[in-house]
Amino acid sequence: MSNGEGESGEVFTGEARANVLRLPGPCARWDEWDADFIREILDLVGDKWSMLVIGVLAAGDARYSDLDTAIPALSRRMLTLTLKRLQRSGLVDRTAYPEVPPRVEYSLTALGASLFSAIEQLAVWSAEHRTEIRHHQDTYDTSAARRP
Repeated sequence: MSNGEGESGEVFTGEARANVLRLPGPCARWDEWDADFIREILDLVGDKWSMLVIGVLAAGDARYSDLDTAIPALSRRMLTLTLKRLQRSGLVDRTAYPEVPPRVEYSLTALGASLFSAIEQLAVWSAEHRTEIRHHQDTYDTSAARRP
């Protein structure tokens, strides 16, 4: 999203872009360039597949097939794309060993490990508020089912 793109990929220009940049939230206190970068990173790490891959790698290095097995709902294509995005941002390392057959392992970098601690805090928050959140979801679902 660093070039003024919205969530659905539409590009914001002119007044629309200025309005997006004025939105409240985690980026409100930074200038335009920092805010764009922060949104880009939040998009990367907020993706459910990225969080799951980082979570698996937090337990130790893993081969592609290990990641594929550990996250069964993740397609191989999406796993490959996710690993490349995480590697590009310096969160994951890819090490290829010159063996027959070739062996490739993925690991978290120090930067990726520091991000895992933030993800872990989010998981703790989720667990601590599970009952309250489920109550709100159930209440909403019940009232939504009654609407015409």
